[in-house]
Amino acid sequence: QVQLVESGGGLVQEGGSLRLSCVASGRLSSFYVFGWYHQAPGKQRELVAHITSAGTTVYADSVKGRFTISGDNAGNTLFLQMNSLKAEDTGVYYCTYRARQTDWGQGTQVTVSS
Repeated sequence: QVQLVESGGGLVQEGGSLRLSCVASGRLSSFYVFGWYHQAPGKQRELVAHITSAGTTVYADSVKGRFTISGDNAGNTLFLQMNSLKAEDTGVYYCTYRARQTDWGQGTQVTVSS
């Protein structure tokens, strides 16, 4: 099992920026998919972006050009740089780590005020 701890959420005005971080520990793998999901109030959790151990990135259409996912060389820290934030970006952001299984963090709240 992998433990994930997110940080960096908060309250920001529309157009502002936030940087989320996620630190993974435990049974890490050399082959993984490390990602961020967003759950808006009253809605289902949706993929924001992920990055593979090979460095391949995938983004939801709604965040392309605004958000950037990256990881450290050790493969145990994940970042999400969020720029030009919109009110609809409000919600809880969850970090996930998929290798032998999919593990989830507790989430970090992002609130974008209009």
